[in-house]
Amino acid sequence: MNQNCLFIVERGGQRLDLYLASQFDHEGLTRSRIQQLIRTEMVLVNETPRKAKYLLQAGDRLTVTIPPQTPSELVAEPVAFDALYEDDDLIVLAKPPGVVVHPAAGHSSATLVHGLLHHCGGLSGINGELRPGIVHRLDKDTSGVMVVAKSDFAHQALAAQFKRRQVKKIYQALVDGKPTLQSGRVDLPIGRHPIHRKKMAIREDGREAVTNWRVLERFVQGFTLLELGLETGRTHQIRVHMAALSCPVAGDSVYGRKNPLYLEMGITRQCLHAHTLAFSHPRTGENLQFTAPLWPDMLYTLALLRQAGGA
Repeated sequence: MNQNCLFIVERGGQRLDLYLASQFDHEGLTRSRIQQLIRTEMVLVNETPRKAKYLLQAGDRLTVTIPPQTPSELVAEPVAFDALYEDDDLIVLAKPPGVVVHPAAGHSSATLVHGLLHHCGGLSGINGELRPGIVHRLDKDTSGVMVVAKSDFAHQALAAQFKRRQVKKIYQALVDGKPTLQSGRVDLPIGRHPIHRKKMAIREDGREAVTNWRVLERFVQGFTLLELGLETGRTHQIRVHMAALSCPVAGDSVYGRKNPLYLEMGITRQCLHAHTLAFSHPRTGENLQFTAPLWPDMLYTLALLRQAGGA
């Protein structure tokens, strides 16, 4: 059955495809998938097909028809992850660092999706062939807890919770810097970098992004362990916000700094971990909360830092 969505544009000036990409951010529809819907006239602006580059006007009425997905043709293959919980509707897992969540350019195999298909046999088809079951993502080198939908019913319900900001997301990060305060709130909008299109940046015209942080532990080497709570879920949000505080995530090769101590401390990836995820079960309504312990590489780094004592 087709999924039909209606949007009324509040502020004009944005491209049709970019506007829809922002609206479907947590549902996981990629920009290329949205452009495909536009090309096949499954997107209407005031009942009229438009091109992806059409500039919207305030008051425009958008109708989006999302057809049912064809079964995935991806070949299941074993990929390591730890299942924390599983039932007929969803699976909660601890993603290892170094694992890409879904197939994309340069990553056509050995992704988490391949491993999930091997483990589960089937996933929700809402996000299409390359991203079945994916409700939210973690960066390749970010470890930690994720929820994946096994049924279309669960996918739609979970996506709605993410969109309404009803999902609790707590991270831990080792940052390369010394915050002067013990806690704080970063409220800085994030959008695509104007030059480097694979990066994000603080932009006045970006989307709202809010990160709450507090210090868990300080180290004499100039590193700090933080707990971070997300009010929003923008791409690279924590990494961009911490860099804006001059406390980039240690080991972050995109937004961070080069530090000769990284090698000595065993830091080979960005030290960012999705620690806790809480949400309501899509079918029963039960409040669920899951925690993924810090990955061994981060525990090793923290052990080395602690040997020198606190700051």
